[in-house]
Amino acid sequence: QEQLVESGGGLVQAGGSLRLSCANSRSIFNMGWYRQAPGNQREWVASITSGGSTTYADSVKGRFTISRDNAKNTVYLQMNNLKPEDTAVYYCHVDGARWGARSWGQGTQVTVSS
Repeated sequence: QEQLVESGGGLVQAGGSLRLSCANSRSIFNMGWYRQAPGNQREWVASITSGGSTTYADSVKGRFTISRDNAKNTVYLQMNNLKPEDTAVYYCHVDGARWGARSWGQGTQVTVSS
């Protein structure tokens, strides 16, 4: 298993959209997206199982969509109607893994301006 690598972050205005990608997300793994803003604890955002079942935190429900492309070993997070409170470093994670730090990517910065 290669290191998870997030990409797609950037600076957008409120109401805009971004799509994050997490490379090296094997199809057999349950995957999650998490975020951490300065001074805050890392919080769960969304999850997708190996079977494609999805769940979302209340704060992003209806705005974010998690999906995966098994052929590309990639998990996505489509973020629409972004708000300034969505500003954070976003991480992908292999849920249930016993790999220590290897279960996390390095993160990608999302900044939403008002």
